[in-house]
Amino acid sequence: MATIQQALNAVRATVLAQAGVKCPYCGGQAKLVGGKAIYPHRADLHARKFWQCAPCDAYVGCHKPNPQLGFDGTQPLGRLANAELRKAKSAAHESFDPIWQEEHMSRRAAYAWLAKALGIPVERCHIGEFDVALCRRVESLSEAYFDEVLLAECEGWL
Repeated sequence: MATIQQALNAVRATVLAQAGVKCPYCGGQAKLVGGKAIYPHRADLHARKFWQCAPCDAYVGCHKPNPQLGFDGTQPLGRLANAELRKAKSAAHESFDPIWQEEHMSRRAAYAWLAKALGIPVERCHIGEFDVALCRRVESLSEAYFDEVLLAECEGWL
């Protein structure tokens, strides 16, 4: 029996298949392409799917197929991103992910903390959906978090 989340994901997949993905930069229709179109030098990504707006050099990867979640492999991981946004999202992940990867807190707790700090619902706290300004806020908040952790560690040494 499918869960409510699985049913919602299946509906989203159907809507996505019918409507496709629009480019936020030009408003045009993005095209579903194989990984070779985006990363010709990365054979490990050739089988993956991406949504691409070639004129804007904007793209986003897709979730891997997961029938249990209702994913058919065409659901975008976030929003289409041009070079500037891809760089900002990468920097946001680089500064934020160590909070949970280094086990300062669980991944779920880290995203709950980030959502609260950003003033957004935790369900909407997904770096893949953020714009450049929000990615920069993630970097600042993450750096401040680690400054506090370092300060607390230093105080423990005194």
